[in-house]
Amino acid sequence: MKLSKPCIFAASFFLLIICSYCSTPDKIISSHEIEKQSLLSFKQSLLDPLNKLSSWNARVDCCMWEGVICNNLTGNVVELHLSHCGLANSEPPLFDVNIILTNLATLDLSSNSLTVVPKWIFQLSSLIFLDLSNNSFEGPIPTLANCEKLQHVDLHNNHFNSTIPDWLYSCENLKYVNLGRNNLQGNISNAIANLTSLTTLDLSSNELSGEIPKEIASLCKIKVLSFIDNRLQGNVSFVLSNMSECFLSSVEYLDLSLNQLSGLITPQIGEFKSLHTLYLNANSLSGIIPSNIGNLSSLEYLDLGANSLSGDLPESIGQLLNLKELYYSDNKLEGIVSETHFARLSKLTVLSASRNRLTWKVSSLNSSSQFNLEALQLGSWNVVLGSQIFSWLETQRKSISVLDLSCTGISGYVPSWVWSIHSLNLSHNQLQGEIPVIDSRKRGISYPGLIYLSSNNFSGPLPRLGKLVAELDLSNNSFSGGLSDFLCDISNQTYGLKVLHLGGNRLSGQVPNCWRNWPLLQVLNLCNNSLSGRIPSSIGYLANLLSLNLCRNKFSGHIPFSIQNCTQLLKIDIADNDLDGNIRTWDWTSLMRLKFLILQSNKLSGEINPTICQLSSLQILDLSNNSFSGVIPMCIDNFTAMATKRGLEKYVYGFAILESASIGTKGSSLQYDTFLSLVSGIDLSGNNLSGNIPNEITSLVELKSLNLSGNHLTGTIPDNIGNLKQLESLDFSRNSLAGEIPSSFKYMSSLSYLNLSCNNLTGRIPESTQLQGFNESSFNVNNLCGPPLKVSCSNEDKVPGAEDQDEEGEIEWLYIFLSLGYSVGLSAVLTAFFLKKSWWEVYCKSLQIVWDSVYVFSVVKWRMLTREVGRN
Repeated sequence: MKLSKPCIFAASFFLLIICSYCSTPDKIISSHEIEKQSLLSFKQSLLDPLNKLSSWNARVDCCMWEGVICNNLTGNVVELHLSHCGLANSEPPLFDVNIILTNLATLDLSSNSLTVVPKWIFQLSSLIFLDLSNNSFEGPIPTLANCEKLQHVDLHNNHFNSTIPDWLYSCENLKYVNLGRNNLQGNISNAIANLTSLTTLDLSSNELSGEIPKEIASLCKIKVLSFIDNRLQGNVSFVLSNMSECFLSSVEYLDLSLNQLSGLITPQIGEFKSLHTLYLNANSLSGIIPSNIGNLSSLEYLDLGANSLSGDLPESIGQLLNLKELYYSDNKLEGIVSETHFARLSKLTVLSASRNRLTWKVSSLNSSSQFNLEALQLGSWNVVLGSQIFSWLETQRKSISVLDLSCTGISGYVPSWVWSIHSLNLSHNQLQGEIPVIDSRKRGISYPGLIYLSSNNFSGPLPRLGKLVAELDLSNNSFSGGLSDFLCDISNQTYGLKVLHLGGNRLSGQVPNCWRNWPLLQVLNLCNNSLSGRIPSSIGYLANLLSLNLCRNKFSGHIPFSIQNCTQLLKIDIADNDLDGNIRTWDWTSLMRLKFLILQSNKLSGEINPTICQLSSLQILDLSNNSFSGVIPMCIDNFTAMATKRGLEKYVYGFAILESASIGTKGSSLQYDTFLSLVSGIDLSGNNLSGNIPNEITSLVELKSLNLSGNHLTGTIPDNIGNLKQLESLDFSRNSLAGEIPSSFKYMSSLSYLNLSCNNLTGRIPESTQLQGFNESSFNVNNLCGPPLKVSCSNEDKVPGAEDQDEEGEIEWLYIFLSLGYSVGLSAVLTAFFLKKSWWEVYCKSLQIVWDSVYVFSVVKWRMLTREVGRN
């Protein structure tokens, strides 16, 4: 039977479907097997200490493996989620792993310990979501072969150190980009305008520089923009004035803080429609805060702190009804701030405005305005209420957990409820009274308490302390009594205190030997009290101690060897006590982190142990006014920190307590605090040191102060002393130094104090504007001549030894003139007799010759006498 064409076509189509159906399983199995083998190869390239990939074995379908998600229809691997698995690269890393995952759309390897980026990742062509954040990847960001489908890239918190890769700007479907917390450099390209779908761009905490491109304003879908903590420059008013209407409508989060932006905050700031977070702090912005900032009706978080903003605080701030946190500390704002600024801000929880020139004026103590404040920081304000501010605060909010009223001039007594505030700064006021207990425990608060009460008139015994206090500063008050009740907990429970500053009080008695109770202590300051007895050996249990300050007390005995157990120490200041003993036996190598070693004005003796040279981080070495003997170690050039420039570290240890030290320099004792980290100096004065000044000391080219006075040093001043061009103070007085002043002194342009007096220095003072600018007292009691001394130098004085030759020559000429005079006189007498001329004529001529000889003798002798007096 002959089939019709339609029947033949239908039968063929049916067979094609059957064949296609029958052959499909083989292809699925083949593709699936390739992906399975690829994943097993990937597993081989990893270390899996947590055994998170234990399910990855050949006997189990890979779609059943931990972290693997497959497509329900095709069975292909489409997602891989391996975050927080503790994975690391094998050792050595396997670079030639062949991985084929052509359908993979999501890859999440975040929060592991990976260091090498697998090359196959950047060959994936179907990738939509890529998260490699929170690892330790290094080097440049690899090039992605195909980013047509890519929408999400998160590489933050790694160590990538390239520029922002060009390929990123071509991924037009990108919605989320986070490259924060890397070491990226260079500029942000104008090509950022290509990313029109972008909703989040986070480039925070890198080293990006240049200006913010105006093309940013064309990102009409952007909601989150964070450039915090970079080196971006330019005028912020230019950035604000170029914002497009769609940009102003879409942005919800804008963070440009911690950069180098300058200029004014223009009125355009009030045109953001959806902005709920604005951070512009820590830049160089100036001018006033525009009043239309009150138009930001959605704003919840505003930080304008650490700029140079001036003028008053606009009352329009009071229109920000959704505002929760407001920061504008460290500016130049002035004027009066009253309840009208904040009366309607019922959601406000944080008001941080310290270090401005503002005045806080409240109309009534019984005001009905109710705030929701948890943190109030008004440090350095003029508080009109005085101590009544506490009564006002109690009526407004009894649960404030952070309060800063430092430097406000308030006086009087502090109500008892204040001592339960979790973090409290009342320092630098005129407050008085006793403090029974400081207990910062508050319900729902787990972070440590910070209590700063320094520079007031508090008195009585030290208060009892709650266990949540982490930093306590009671310095410069009138607390009295001993330390036993405060330090020695009878229950023997440990405390969480990290900073304890009790300096500048009237504490007395011995320090109890119970420091085991304070294992977390990092800063201890007991200076300027009347504490006595031995330094307790239990201080050696403070394994975390960074700073030990026991200066200006009455401690006696030896310095305990147990201090060498405090291997984290950065500073030791035990100056001005009655400590004795020989520290020659000290092994300084256990204190390798030490930056400041101050042992001045004690009774310590013995030679300086050369192991002290192992302290390469040392910036200040002060052993003055003791009884040290021997020579200055030649290894002194190992103090490499004294040869290296340093940046200013206001808070040396990361705490809000300024580290300080009293340093002998420029002929007096100066107190350093804010700039302590910039100071470098050596003071070995007032000891019994002998020998030469080591030449190696001239390699410490960043020294600011050098004092070796009052010893028994001999030899000459090192010729290369001029290498110390940063030196501001130099004192070699009261030694037995000889020779000439080196000509290299003329290179010491920073020198503002010099004392070379009371030595055996000789010769002409080198001519330079610097040296001639010092007083005579800088050079007195030597054998020197020339300005600024009034002792002049002869021409021959320019040549060493010429003075002695000159004196010998003068003596020789003296004898010649005397001989000549007598000879001529005798000849004249004889001639008179032989020629029979008038005796009187001959006598006058002879007398004239003798007079001339006596005159020459007198002049020469006077010159010799004058020179001898000038030398002495």
